[in-house]
Amino acid sequence: MKKSEVPQDKSNLESANLRELCYAVDENGEYTTAHTTGWDPKTIALNNAIEEINQRVEEAKNRVLNYQTSPIEYYMELHKMDLPILASYVGLWKWRVKRHFKPKVFNKLSNKLLQKYADVFEISIDQLKNIEHAN
Repeated sequence: MKKSEVPQDKSNLESANLRELCYAVDENGEYTTAHTTGWDPKTIALNNAIEEINQRVEEAKNRVLNYQTSPIEYYMELHKMDLPILASYVGLWKWRVKRHFKPKVFNKLSNKLLQKYADVFEISIDQLKNIEHAN
């Protein structure tokens, strides 16, 4: 795409006074960089992804409040993690982290293990145990 054709569509970047850097071809046919405030297809895709993440967080929160899962799953979704990433951060096998999603298992976890999760999520153990006031 030519530098003069770089899209300047309205996006979330524009409201934050940010611009994205992209590559374009200048008048000499050479690659150069250009700034853009947004591109509609990218904005739509990003908004859809954010909406899906928010929905997953809300569903996880409802499952926690209905005692179907533990707060660990909620905070994992809230921090945009998946099971392998969370397991690597807390230094446990994936199957153990998944087991900690069970409310009965979660309620028996030691403070040492709860602290590992709290540290990853940058919250206190009390916040980890009680999500009712979480984002």
